Amino acid sequence: MADTGPLVQISNLSVDFSSRHNVARALHGVSLSVHRGETLGIVGESGCGKSITWMASLGLLGANARVEGSVKLNGRELLGLAEPELNAIRGGRVAMIFQDPASSLNPLHRIGWQLTEALALHRNLHGAAARKEAERLLDRVGIANASRRMGEYPHEFSGGMNQRVMIAMALAGDPELLVADEPTTALDATIQAQILDLLDDLRRERNMALVLISHDLGMVSEMTERVVVMYCGRVVEDTPTTALFAGPAHPYTRGLIAALPDLEGPRRRLIAIPGTVPPPDRLPSGCPFSPRCSLAMQTCSLAVPTLRAVGDQITHRAACMLIPPSIVPTHVAAGAIS
Repeated sequence: MADTGPLVQISNLSVDFSSRHNVARALHGVSLSVHRGETLGIVGESGCGKSITWMASLGLLGANARVEGSVKLNGRELLGLAEPELNAIRGGRVAMIFQDPASSLNPLHRIGWQLTEALALHRNLHGAAARKEAERLLDRVGIANASRRMGEYPHEFSGGMNQRVMIAMALAGDPELLVADEPTTALDATIQAQILDLLDDLRRERNMALVLISHDLGMVSEMTERVVVMYCGRVVEDTPTTALFAGPAHPYTRGLIAALPDLEGPRRRLIAIPGTVPPPDRLPSGCPFSPRCSLAMQTCSLAVPTLRAVGDQITHRAACMLIPPSIVPTHVAAGAIS
């Protein structure tokens, strides 16, 4: 991991969606960082803001979204960039893979055409040079007979093969950061493992930062170095992966881990978190998790807790009233993970 500061620094990112009748805030001042060569996991239930964080950062939200805050790539501010400048970054320096490759690939065009189009856009490769590089990328992501498969359409590929094509397209721009949004959701267990191994190999080869957005805590525990837990558009825990599973600090994180089945030892009843994630326009007062939390106190409904260091662990922070104030100065705790 580089010591020259984060590759991506997201600071106080907020997103409001406006409709005819009201405005709903989907993100509430999200701050996180990603270093070059690092694998960061982002976890939480559906509707917690995991995907919106990155779509907002890359300018992929619709006209009804108002985005505020700061998103810096190698120190350069991305929010407010003109569309041509942003287009040069999206798919080039930062690439994103979505969970449904079938909806991301154009069914009317052959795989080879779509790959060479990406190469022309981001690396100015055309003709025979683009075709040769496209074949190399397909071969690298594990698709045999690349020259023949270039002439086939997405419907002629399996789900796992289409996801490999999407990874090849993401690599076409030689990105510094790859954001994988639930990249294995629609795949069976064997193909999931192959795709995750491929992503990890590519990260190591290229010293590329990798962000994995997932519901699968088991996968996150194996693949990542650091985890950010999100709930209701806020970061509620940010910590190295080993610390998260050894001693989760936030009750929400504990609930997520308690719902995981044990692969070893005696069978036990899984404990589900009661209730559901509230919609953005109907959040409870104070801590948004308090109505579902078995440890909630009256003070939890009075104010939204902020991230604070857990004990003397300056790299482990959580947002909960039950965590006593740290002896570590706030500016030191914040600076340790930037």
